[in-house]
Amino acid sequence: MIEQFQGINISHSVFIFVGFPNIYEYRVLLFLMFFVTYIVIWLGNSLLVYVIRNVKSLHSPMYVLICCLAVVDIVVATVILPNMLLGFLLDWSDISLAGCLTQMFFTHFLSSVESTILLAMALDRYVAICFPLRYARVMNSAVLVKLLLFTVVRSGTIMSVLVALAGSLSYCGSNVIPHCYCDHMALVSLACDSTERSAAMGLAVIVCFVGIDICVIVLSYVKILTEVLRVAAGEERRKAFHTCGTHLIVMMCFYLVGTVTFLSYNLKIQILTDVHTFLGVLYIIFPASVNPIIYGVRTKEIRHRILNMFKTRVNMVQVVTVTM
Repeated sequence: MIEQFQGINISHSVFIFVGFPNIYEYRVLLFLMFFVTYIVIWLGNSLLVYVIRNVKSLHSPMYVLICCLAVVDIVVATVILPNMLLGFLLDWSDISLAGCLTQMFFTHFLSSVESTILLAMALDRYVAICFPLRYARVMNSAVLVKLLLFTVVRSGTIMSVLVALAGSLSYCGSNVIPHCYCDHMALVSLACDSTERSAAMGLAVIVCFVGIDICVIVLSYVKILTEVLRVAAGEERRKAFHTCGTHLIVMMCFYLVGTVTFLSYNLKIQILTDVHTFLGVLYIIFPASVNPIIYGVRTKEIRHRILNMFKTRVNMVQVVTVTM
C-alpha cells in the first residue's frame, strides 16, 4: 500500500520537519526536555505494566485496561519522540513519504486506540457502580476481548482510510512540514490537489473519536454520579468520587489538548507555529507522562503494590548488606 502512495505522489518523496523554528537555537534544551520526558514515559508506564502483570489480584478488567493504556502510551511516544530527539541533536529532519505515511498511521491509530480504551474504562466503572451485582457477569474476559478487538478494528479501519486519502494526494508545492512529526493535516496542507475529502475525513475522525466518545463518557459519569449520590454515603461515596475523579483527570488531559490541536487545523485558527507544534506534541506526550502518576498515586491498589514492591527490594538489599 505504501508503494502505491509513493507512485501517486511523484512530486516529493522526501519531506523536512521544521518544528519550533523560532526557538531552534535552543534545540539542545529541547532535546534534554523531551529526552527526560521520554524516559519518564518509559519508566512510569513500564512500572504500571509490570505491577499489573505480576499481581494476580489486579487481573480484573479495570486494571487490564489501565495496563493496555500504559502499553499504548509507551508505543505512541516511541513512534514520534526518537525521531524528534535525533532531529534536535543531529539536525536529522528528513523523512520519506512512505515513512511519513507510516508514522502518521501509527500516531493517529494509537491515539484513537487510547480514546477507545478511555471509553471502555468509563463503561467499566458505569457497570461496576450502577450494577455491582451484575459486574462479574457483564465485564468478564470474553467481553474484555471483544472490547479490545472492537478498539483495534475501529481505529485501524478509520485511520487506514485517513492515511489512504493523504497518500492519494500530489505534493508538488513545499515539502517542509511545520511540525515535529507527520501529523495528518500538517502533511495534507502541503498538497496541491483538492484536500476537501481529507479535511472531511479529518473532521469525521474528530466527530467519531472526540464527539461520540466524549458524549458516551460524560453520559456514563453523569449516571455514575447520580447513582452514587442516590445510594452511597460516607466512605463508599468518597471512594466512588475518588475513582471517577482519577479517570476524569486522565480524560481531560487527553481530550482537551487533542481537541484544540485538531480544531486549530481544521478550522484554520491562526496559531503561532511553535505553539501549534508544541500543542501537537503535548497531545501525545502529556497523557503518556501523567497517566502513570495519576494511576500509580491515586489508585489505592496499585499504589500499595508499588510501595510493597519497593519495600521488599529495600529489605533484600539491607539483608545482603548485613550478610556481607
